This record gives sequence, structure tokens and C-alpha cells, in this order.
Amino acid sequence: MVLLTIALPLSFLFSCFREKNEMIDVFFDPQTYSTIIKTNVETYISDSGITRYKIIAATWLIFGKASEPYWHFPDGVFLEKFDSLFNVEASVQADVAYYYQRRKLWQLDGNVDITNREGLRFQTEQFFWSEQEQEFPFFSDSLVTITEQPDIRQKSIGFRGNRDLTYYEFPQPSGDFEVEL
Repeated sequence: MVLLTIALPLSFLFSCFREKNEMIDVFFDPQTYSTIIKTNVETYISDSGITRYKIIAATWLIFGKASEPYWHFPDGVFLEKFDSLFNVEASVQADVAYYYQRRKLWQLDGNVDITNREGLRFQTEQFFWSEQEQEFPFFSDSLVTITEQPDIRQKSIGFRGNRDLTYYEFPQPSGDFEVEL
């Protein structure tokens, strides 16, 4: 009887704490929903132990489970690329950016503004940067304007440039030059 007096209240006590598991079906589309959201970001990215990039962004969405994992910067991005001595090789600013992780490809959209270490300024609406391409990793099919000095501008539909943007080619060049008469 004593055992029943102790066991009966304990069984009620433990039955109150028994978890009820309910299954809820949740649809998650890895192509349209990010797996990580970061805000007000300032970060450095290294390659083989050497700091190569600085990224500043208001919003950084990571789609790590997508069929092709990528990063999305919907509110714009500012990026600096460093050489092995931490000197800025290029600065990049764009209204929207994507980085496709497997292809190591940056897609920069809307008011893209890039400056190389020599002060050449590249402006366009869409620009690509392939980290895997050796000869011409920078390219665009849009109108690209290069400003060498305040009064010398080159323009072309389409562009491709070398790793440090010191050599570039235009398939359809044109230009504006101010001349005093």
C-alpha cells in the first residue's frame, strides 16, 4: 500500500512532463530561401592564410543549400582586394552583388564602380570577376567607361581585363577627349 501511495503520485507527476511531439511539414526551397542572413557586415576573407578581401555590406544572404551555393548582397557591397603585402589592389562598389562559390565568380550589378591600384576607374551596370580565370578574370558585356584622368574617358560595349586591371581590351571602343581649340 505504501508503494502504491508513492508510485501513483509520481506517475501523475511524470505524465505532466511527458513531451508531445507534433510533426509539422515545412517547405524549404534552398533556391529562394537563404540559410544564413548577416547584417551590417565588415569582414575579411583569406586564401591560404593570406588576407585577400575585405567586404562591407548592409545585408549578406548565404544560400548554402542551393544547387549552386551562392552569396547575395541585395543592398550593395563594398569590397577591397589585397595583395600579399596587404596593399589594396582594387576597390569595388556595386548596388547588388552575387558570388557563386563553386565557380568562384562575382557578378556585380547596378552602378558598378571599380578602381585599380593605379587609379583607373571602371564604371558599368554589370561586371563579372572570375577568381579562377588566369588571363582575363574581369569582363563585361555592358557599356563600360574607363576614366584615366578627369578629362580622358574610354567607352566600349564589352570589356575584358587582366588580374590587376592594368591591361584591358575593348571589342567596340569609343572615347571622349577634351581638346582646346
